[in-house]
Amino acid sequence: MYDTLSETQGCDLLSRLFTKRGYAIKRNVQFREYGVEFHIDGWDPQARVGFEFLTSEDEDHDDLTLDEYKELSAAQRRGELAVFIIDEVEPFSAEDLAAEAHEFLDEVADAAHARLKAKTRGKKVAKKKPAAKKVAAKKKPAASAAAAKKPAAAKKPMATKRVGKKVVKKKVVKTATLRKAKKKGGRR
Repeated sequence: MYDTLSETQGCDLLSRLFTKRGYAIKRNVQFREYGVEFHIDGWDPQARVGFEFLTSEDEDHDDLTLDEYKELSAAQRRGELAVFIIDEVEPFSAEDLAAEAHEFLDEVADAAHARLKAKTRGKKVAKKKPAAKKVAAKKKPAASAAAAKKPAAAKKPMATKRVGKKVVKKKVVKTATLRKAKKKGGRR
């Protein structure tokens, strides 16, 4: 048999669980969004995560209508908020409520992580394309600037001699080499 929780006990338990998971829960907050208006039992406006414990004790079923519930569900499917809604219709224990709340909070964390990963993935792709263009543009001037700074390799000058209509190029042998050859040849 279940130890059925009262709304106060259930909300206290949920508030502790949500707070342990890092949410700054405010209790009994007036919620006004998406055409929905009701007093939500626990809400973190920054994270947009909360809980509502529906009981006849506080006439919550009149406060949050079926149409308003559908609007909240649609916003939740779009990832705009996350509200854990518990209805007293089925009795349950503190352990059952805690287990369901942890499961809900795990799903919220997984969904937030997936959205963050998708945003990050989109930003990385967008950053890579412009960065590649910048790198390519920088390499071209850098290569020509580096080439201008480096001294040209010492090439042997070419002498040109006109033979008829054709131009013939001959390599000029260094003068020092010619002198040595003449000295050797002159001694004989």
